[in-house]
Amino acid sequence: MDWARIPRTAISSCNGPCQTLDDCSGQLICINGNCNDDPDVGSHICGGGGGGGSPPTTPSGSSCQPYGTLTCNGISYSQYKCSPPEASSTPAKLTLNDFSEGGDGGGPSKCDDKYHSNSESVVALSTGWYAGGSRCLKTIRITAQNGRNTTAKVVDECDSNLGCDAEHAYQPPCENNIVDGSDAVWKALGLNEDLGVVDISWSMA
Repeated sequence: MDWARIPRTAISSCNGPCQTLDDCSGQLICINGNCNDDPDVGSHICGGGGGGGSPPTTPSGSSCQPYGTLTCNGISYSQYKCSPPEASSTPAKLTLNDFSEGGDGGGPSKCDDKYHSNSESVVALSTGWYAGGSRCLKTIRITAQNGRNTTAKVVDECDSNLGCDAEHAYQPPCENNIVDGSDAVWKALGLNEDLGVVDISWSMA
């Protein structure tokens, strides 16, 4: 891996104490109520939160920012071509998807042009992490906050650019930090599917 090319900065609002791991974005994690650098990455943008003030700035291009908005049914959604930087364990949101024909995913999966049953452990990744299909049919490891983990095959993109059309089953663009998992993934992690979205971390298996 070319470590020189891995972004070394991260963005966080740092406008107050964080309550959960997800209150800090990018490569920052919540430690003792403050947004701190991920020890696995070692960036130094927000060594502590807690106070008010302006968000920290980062060099141009070093963080994942939206490039536009897409309005669906009167609601505006941010569009992304990137995802948060990856670390040895990358924070993400796990969502639930039906990859079978007629399911939430709309058309067949991008990677293999096939539908997948709910019993298969498969995922779609946000556009930035999907990386133009370079992760197609590769295996990732997903770890839930309850300590359980499982593996799943990448079969599709959770499009962070486009949505609200037939190709995307009339759903809005994905957020840029999504691992969209099948029913089998949720069951393997022992998660309540009624929640719809849960905090997880992922890495290449």
